[in-house]
Amino acid sequence: MSAVEKPADLTSDEIEVDALLQRARMAQAAFEKNASQDLYDRAALAAAWALMEPARNEELATMAVATTGLGNVADKITKNHRKTLGVLRDIADSKTCGVISDDPSTGITQIARPVGVVGAVVPSTNPVATPTNNVVNALKCGNAIILSPSPKGVTVCERLIGYMHAEFDKCGIDRDLVQMIPAPVSKAKAQRLMEQADLLVVTGSQNNVQRAYSSGTPAIGVGAGNVTVIVDETADLADAASKIVASKTFDNSTSCSSENALVVVDAVFEDFIEALHQAGGRYLLGEQAGRLKQALFGSGHLNRAMLAQDIDKVIDVAGIDVEDADTARFLLVEGEGVGPDYPESGEKLSLVATLYRASDFDHAGEIAANIFDHIGAGHSIGIHTTHKSRPLELGSHLPTCRVIVNQAHCFATGGSFDNGMPFSLSMGCGSWGGNSIDANFNHKHLMNITKIVRTIPVNEPSLDTIFGDYWQQAGK
Repeated sequence: MSAVEKPADLTSDEIEVDALLQRARMAQAAFEKNASQDLYDRAALAAAWALMEPARNEELATMAVATTGLGNVADKITKNHRKTLGVLRDIADSKTCGVISDDPSTGITQIARPVGVVGAVVPSTNPVATPTNNVVNALKCGNAIILSPSPKGVTVCERLIGYMHAEFDKCGIDRDLVQMIPAPVSKAKAQRLMEQADLLVVTGSQNNVQRAYSSGTPAIGVGAGNVTVIVDETADLADAASKIVASKTFDNSTSCSSENALVVVDAVFEDFIEALHQAGGRYLLGEQAGRLKQALFGSGHLNRAMLAQDIDKVIDVAGIDVEDADTARFLLVEGEGVGPDYPESGEKLSLVATLYRASDFDHAGEIAANIFDHIGAGHSIGIHTTHKSRPLELGSHLPTCRVIVNQAHCFATGGSFDNGMPFSLSMGCGSWGGNSIDANFNHKHLMNITKIVRTIPVNEPSLDTIFGDYWQQAGK
């Protein structure tokens, strides 16, 4: 609380959040005062093991699905484990305490410093994996963190933090380093956290991201997902279909990196539809497609009864007949256009994808560009191809921060054990997506770096060195 602000000026919600912040600041100050890399690493490992212990992981995954109604338990167990293990791999050898580099050639020594108290707004789609990753990253860098869960995620977040605190007790870590806004959560409490924390990390709705950016606190927000994946005429169709189905269906499509649109070139369109069918994708046409669209979009917004639900429930709510329904894994509808008048061109958070037919690769790129103009700019695009230059073409011309090549998109975008992306559940979308970062959010975003600057031998170039080539071309 600032010196000019009196308790009488605050609401009860603001007073409650300020009390959390005061405890967090005291805990963080002591954490930093006693800093060592071993201490920071131990705290991060304790928080991670609180979730990764198998029995707790299963309990928390089960609770997450029961309380939010989103996703499925088996995939959440996998997600909780792999995402946390991946983050631990990424941070294992990273220096985040004290001197982290000393370069005699530049005369600069770098010292890692915590940012302080991190406020993290986390979504209902990943109410366990996302907060755990945020906590691990924050502690690795010497910070305290306060979580702001979604209303549906409060109960499981409480249980998660309880397990973290139990692990902290085992190794002498202050419980106040990790706290959460208590129930009942509210926009007022979240707003106060946004205004008073030292740094914000916001994953979820674009409304929350915009509120964070306007709070006056430095914020790391992420953009909207609406992934398009191109399948060109050189692709291994069976491999592409298998990977797309695995990605699209994982955790019932709760991920922002799940495929929302497939753009298939005409030369392989029919063959790819057959490959998709073999893998579990069902392409609907005519009356059945119309019923599905009406059920999902007819009310003017996405039908919550179909969001991140099992395929049999999606089929039942839509009231449709699906060929080989017993082996169906997700549904596809024809893309009739792109933009506000065509809701199928947006993010769907369900086991439904939109299929566009392109005359050739250039046309596929045009369709993808139109989709980016509508929703999802900056996030990512996928391509299944054996053509070496086409990924480079997409990365050079489309407003995207990631081009995922011949991979299951939702596994690859947020880091995978067979690619070099940092493990994350929060993908920055750069200026295209209105974000301050274009990378996967990771622990390096939660450090301040102090530079010790010393003199080095003078390195001042002459004007001839700098302008010589230019003068030859343009004259002085």
